[in-house]
Amino acid sequence: MSNPDLQKVEAALDTFLADHDPKSESYEEFRGHQFDAGLAWVQFPETHGGLGVAPQLQKVVNKRLAEAGAAPTEASMFFIALAGPTIVTHGDEAAKKLFLRPMWTGEHRWCQLFSEPGAGSDFAGLATKAVRDGDEWIVNGQKVWNTLAHVASWGMLVTRTDPNVPKHRGMTYFALDMSAEGVDVRPLRQITGEAEFNEVYMTDVRVPDTHRIGAEGEGWRAALTTLMNERTAIGGSGGGGGPKRGSGSIEFLVDIYRHNAEQHSPAVRDEVIDLWIRAEVLRLTNMRASQLARSGNPGPEGSVGKAVMAILNQDIWEAAIGLQGMDGQIGYDYTFRRPGSTDLTGGGIGYAFLRARANTIEGGTTEVLKNILGEQVLGLPGEPRVDKDIPWLEVPRG
Repeated sequence: MSNPDLQKVEAALDTFLADHDPKSESYEEFRGHQFDAGLAWVQFPETHGGLGVAPQLQKVVNKRLAEAGAAPTEASMFFIALAGPTIVTHGDEAAKKLFLRPMWTGEHRWCQLFSEPGAGSDFAGLATKAVRDGDEWIVNGQKVWNTLAHVASWGMLVTRTDPNVPKHRGMTYFALDMSAEGVDVRPLRQITGEAEFNEVYMTDVRVPDTHRIGAEGEGWRAALTTLMNERTAIGGSGGGGGPKRGSGSIEFLVDIYRHNAEQHSPAVRDEVIDLWIRAEVLRLTNMRASQLARSGNPGPEGSVGKAVMAILNQDIWEAAIGLQGMDGQIGYDYTFRRPGSTDLTGGGIGYAFLRARANTIEGGTTEVLKNILGEQVLGLPGEPRVDKDIPWLEVPRG
């Protein structure tokens, strides 16, 4: 990080805050001006919400804006951390101009359309088909476990556009208008009572080629950018993954312990301390991962953080329930509801305990992440993959 970069950011902040007061402007209006000033994603190019400086300087922006009274990014806008870097890395200029600003302001809400009933852990085996028809693509298929798809205006969609090449080479990435004719979003009720997840059916949906993100057949590369940012974002959401020490789910556990500390044995105290240490190690790992993620090119730390967070978060909330004794078994409402945002750390301990079951599945299962880390980070031999080099159309399916 150079001093000129810091000076550039500070000067932009001074000018921006002199002209715009977050207390007198609406949320969308203020964020729109923030984007125009290059203070949305500072590492992005100028005119696309950034200043072309080091991603670490976003912390300077966030701190100054918070001190000025700016509201934090709404929870329902979680997917801008995935879609934004993907579009700026792989999209053409037209796509960047079309999608980035309304995504940042919250005018457009996004969801992710990756997993399929027959291709969950094997994402590259997806079967949703897109066929070229002039300047449009006709899409048919089904996606599943689509968080907040019922409130999204756009979806990050990966399709099969060439079944005659190996599976990783025949995929293409699109931005899907969720209000387009032929898109059907159906709720999936979870153990919490919520239908935060959905399944999405696409029947002869027409997608303009101008909404393609990246080159035809290069969907795997674009999808990897989304997935790595997703793992970094999810990994930093639990287990104290934020910048403040002791924050996140571990803060809830420590508060419960302190409330009746005299009633707990030394063994319980040691368990809480062990979980706190694990959360702190995760927090420090996520600090390193976030610097790479902001530049749009996350490293393996994001996968490490996500894999560790999933197990740690479940352990923390299980301990929190246990510390409450029988009180931990009551007081939760299982009424069916469709939320407008997602809370990965928990809106109450009973909810968080149940919601944490999904942590080892969403954003890539823990088992798959361990394979990735073993092969790509530790250099261990990969599992046999008989379908890697044959056309997708010829891969046997059960």
